Amino acid sequence: MISKFIKTFIFCSLVIFVSCKKNTSETTKKTMSENILIQEWTGPYDGVPAFDKMSIEAVKPAIEEAMALNLIEIESIANNEEPPTFENTIAAMERAGKPLGRVFAYYGIMSSNVSTPEFRTVQAELAPKLSDFRSQISQNEKLFQRIKAVYEAALENPLEDQEQRVVELTYKQFEMNGANLDAEKKKRYAEINKELSSLYTDFGNNILHDEENYITYLTEDQLGGLSDGFIKSAAKIATDKEEDGKYAITNTRSSIDPFLTYSTHRELRKRVWENYYSRGDNGDQFDNNEIIVKILKLRKERVGLMGYDNYAEWRLQDRMAKTPENAMDLMMAVWPASIARVKEEVTDMQTVANELGDNITIEPWDYRYYAEKVRKKKYDLDSDEVKQYLQLDKLTEAMFFVAGELFNYKFTPVPEGTVPVFQEDVKVWEVTDKTSGKHIGLWYLDPYARQGKRSGAWATTYRSSSSFEGETNVLASNNSNFVKPAPGEAVLVSWDDAITFFHEFGHALHFFSANVKYPTLNGGVRDYTEFQSQLLERWLSTDKVINTYLVHYKTGEPIPASLVEKIKKAATFNEGFNTTEYLASALIDMKIHLADPENMDVDTFERETLNALGMPKELPMRHRTPQFGHVFSGEGYATAYYGYMWADVLTSDAAEAFKESEGGFYDKDVAKKLVKYLFAPRNAMDPAEAYKKFRGRDAKIEALMKDRGFPIK
Repeated sequence: MISKFIKTFIFCSLVIFVSCKKNTSETTKKTMSENILIQEWTGPYDGVPAFDKMSIEAVKPAIEEAMALNLIEIESIANNEEPPTFENTIAAMERAGKPLGRVFAYYGIMSSNVSTPEFRTVQAELAPKLSDFRSQISQNEKLFQRIKAVYEAALENPLEDQEQRVVELTYKQFEMNGANLDAEKKKRYAEINKELSSLYTDFGNNILHDEENYITYLTEDQLGGLSDGFIKSAAKIATDKEEDGKYAITNTRSSIDPFLTYSTHRELRKRVWENYYSRGDNGDQFDNNEIIVKILKLRKERVGLMGYDNYAEWRLQDRMAKTPENAMDLMMAVWPASIARVKEEVTDMQTVANELGDNITIEPWDYRYYAEKVRKKKYDLDSDEVKQYLQLDKLTEAMFFVAGELFNYKFTPVPEGTVPVFQEDVKVWEVTDKTSGKHIGLWYLDPYARQGKRSGAWATTYRSSSSFEGETNVLASNNSNFVKPAPGEAVLVSWDDAITFFHEFGHALHFFSANVKYPTLNGGVRDYTEFQSQLLERWLSTDKVINTYLVHYKTGEPIPASLVEKIKKAATFNEGFNTTEYLASALIDMKIHLADPENMDVDTFERETLNALGMPKELPMRHRTPQFGHVFSGEGYATAYYGYMWADVLTSDAAEAFKESEGGFYDKDVAKKLVKYLFAPRNAMDPAEAYKKFRGRDAKIEALMKDRGFPIK
């Protein structure tokens, strides 16, 4: 997942771009303070963020100053007496906002990676101010008229491809953000955005509160089924929280997944499961249900000002799906096969439970536990055995190998202390071209879960590629939530976590390989930008990776061929669970935005909608509504969570291109087309057109159904 924070400000602020190039205008230089968060980046690699010097106290004054500087730039563009041209309007906007872009790099880290209660207070104070700031830009009538003039002129006399694309995207973003409204409606539009900004902040902070405060502490007699590595890590976490002699199961997916898979204590599994799936839904001051209703009402009112019936209709107009109906058609084409597979999986699990004499009926907190037993029975495959060959360090090397084969990149560790980092566990690599030695950028890795870090995994950039003012290097990062091991222990991860690790690295490679002229073109289309990262997941299971990088963490012996064969045979095992828990969230996201939010009870809506869909009772949505941060702590994935499925159709179809080639997944000719058409253009080319250039045709759903082991009609 791309960082929510960076997406929000790239796609909603319209003219704030995290390019951070060292060419701030003379006017800005003269007025800029000495606040470290706003200053140009210095040091090696064309300047890097001073993460070691950032402070919460500096955040608010830095953002307020940077907003003021940006508004001066915008007013200068809007009030230019010269006739509007691409250069004095669109290109000028592309140059604007660099100080604020630098501040946002720090702000994003403090929000996502090292949040504290003190920072959250500042964040809440800034949310409405940032909303006001964005409205001052999106509702600047003089600015919009200049943009509109350039846009209409470009329709008559098209510009060069990238110039034409950035004009169209800029105009569309202003139009979608209410630039064509009358004065009264613009005022209400801005008021709604201001209210929403505070609600989004509250929603995200409520989830973080429940993740930090619902911890299950185990005693030694409650460790049945858990691995030695997991136990040692849980003991260290408990000690760090001043609970010596206990074992902590934190309320994050990286902690609860292995516990639910292996713990032999059913009542504890139930407690841990309920803690996790009740985040934001505990009926206290951190409950998100009322916030969701407020968000839905405001979103509906806002798009109604522009004549749209619902939020989904407005949101999807510039996505690949185009309409809610198209997105729903895709999801419902897969849903019946998905829930049918769940029924088969539950039957298999119940059979195993009966054979063991467990005298239970499968419940959601049992699914992972008995699925693992079915895996062993049907495929003689033990997930814990597979983990012994999945070391985080070796997986990192494997990703570097794939990047070298496909993109010709080389990753070299940056000596500790050379580049400032925001936490001691963060490591940095330099990325260069293997052949020419050309510097591409830096890759930061923040691998471990900790208090103040949001859950999940994501990728983001601190500086993106552009060339219209001179070529910039890329500063990109991957962020995970692996449980930090006890000293001297290897970090062993599950196969699913290894796939996610490759997925997020795919986003980073998408950043590094960008070949775009203007910062706006580094943005993306939500149901397309997950495609590239989902595609990179496929290289984890290639023979070159498996045979070289999957080695036993103690003996160094390569993974046995017999175990590899079991993994491949079980490739579609539990696909009913994986697809259904995801699709349930995507369907609720779409349906809740198509529904009337007046008098809505969120829990009731969720339950009744899932019942109507035939949702199996034995598993939950991947993200229950009160904790659905993708959708309600911002707008990046709102009515767009289906995008993972849309992108997976492209992924499965594109993978077929490699399978059909002479060199398989390492075919040089197909790899060149991959980089040229699917990675380098970012949003400089229409995604549908780009995919056709790569594949020679549109993607077909049949490949996705085949990949998941579902019947093809």
